[in-house]
Amino acid sequence: MKKLEHVNYRGFILPVVVGLILWLMTPIKPAAVPVAGWHMFALFVGTIIACITRPLPIGGVSIVAFALTVLTKTVPMDKAIVGFGNASIWMIAMAFFIARGFIKTGLGRRIALNFVKTFGKRTLGLAYSLIGVDLILAPATPSNTARAGGVLYPIIKSLSQSFGSEPKNGTQRKIGSFLIFAEYHGDMITAAMFMTAMAANPLVQTLAKGSGVDITWGGWFLAALVPGIISLIVVPWLIYKMYPPEIKETPNAKQWAEDQLSEMGPMSMAEKIMAVIFVLALILWMTGSFIGIDATLAAFIALALLLLTGVLSWQDVLQESGAWNTLTWFSVLVMMAGSLTSLGFIPWLSKAISSSLHGMNWVLVLIILIVFYFYSHYLFASSTAHVTAMYSALLAVAISANVPPMLAALLLGFFGNLMASTTHYASGPAPVLFGSGYVPQSKWWSLNFVLGIFYLVVWIGIGSLWMKLIGMW
Repeated sequence: MKKLEHVNYRGFILPVVVGLILWLMTPIKPAAVPVAGWHMFALFVGTIIACITRPLPIGGVSIVAFALTVLTKTVPMDKAIVGFGNASIWMIAMAFFIARGFIKTGLGRRIALNFVKTFGKRTLGLAYSLIGVDLILAPATPSNTARAGGVLYPIIKSLSQSFGSEPKNGTQRKIGSFLIFAEYHGDMITAAMFMTAMAANPLVQTLAKGSGVDITWGGWFLAALVPGIISLIVVPWLIYKMYPPEIKETPNAKQWAEDQLSEMGPMSMAEKIMAVIFVLALILWMTGSFIGIDATLAAFIALALLLLTGVLSWQDVLQESGAWNTLTWFSVLVMMAGSLTSLGFIPWLSKAISSSLHGMNWVLVLIILIVFYFYSHYLFASSTAHVTAMYSALLAVAISANVPPMLAALLLGFFGNLMASTTHYASGPAPVLFGSGYVPQSKWWSLNFVLGIFYLVVWIGIGSLWMKLIGMW
């Protein structure tokens, strides 16, 4: 007789209790918050706690949350299902499929071996080299998901596998865990350094202009240059110390990589086609804003070509369970987070913060606003949604408290990226890299918490002083 699948029913206790308590507090909720908004808050908090206690895998938790959201009439079905059509989420799924092409053809392994041959003396050096690729691509790639998920993740996965580091074998800590997490933060930092490196950054420019602050591409880059370089240098080293790889030095890596490349022989036709499609996808990601092809469409084009040329089969696509799992749970969380705004909870929260800061010293106001902005990201599954919901309100509060407008506009803009140092659903690259299975959720959250404090200190402290030095405020 087939046994039932294991369900950790104890894991449901805390999220259900907390969710019910918040739900039952509806009669005493703030008057400005609509009932549906408060109910969405209760459901969302319960869901996030369930993602931590893990009564079911996160995909299963999200399905339960989706059912409850619609069943309680908090969000009607036609609006709830919209999350599954989110372009950014499909971009994430496409990244998984492109990664499979790299692995299946062996091209990813070949690229990885060349990286090992060139930078393979130390694991930390490998991390810096991969982040360097991200830095080079960032100014011309307005999708941090495309960079981390579509470009670097396949290389890191193949590189890790070349060292025998795979989650399914329990060997993820050899090298893969460190490289995955280092790239996540490298991608986050480069996204903060360029106005064109993340989808929400141009939105920041537009919203700031509405408040009378004109941010230029050069001004953004110059302001972010010093805190960005400091972060790019220090953060990989901090991760190396806090979450060290088991393989730290590989003195024979160059010869080993050369031997492996020799065994592989010349590039196969499948590898060559994969390489051409990869370069085409990269070009489309970099030029999409000029030719009218967004990152998600570019990824769909790449997958279509992989199928048409026979590099991938439809069966390969169906078997990429990580992509379908991520598509499910991330869609639900994005829907719930978006509903917090549309149903009035987030607007109320922003106004409440505004009124409570009246009369304070502007330096203290700026710090409080950024800290609030940063940690409120635990309620969001999209940086773009968070920026849309809060940026204008918080900038208006800052300016009214006599914070120098350009300083406030830029720091809030930078932290629209850096606040991804929170959860495994914080931004587009997060579910791609977390979904690889190399870094457990507990480590993802705890390491992000420590590094989040680092970003707050460096970007507010050193960043503000640097901007003062170059005359931006």
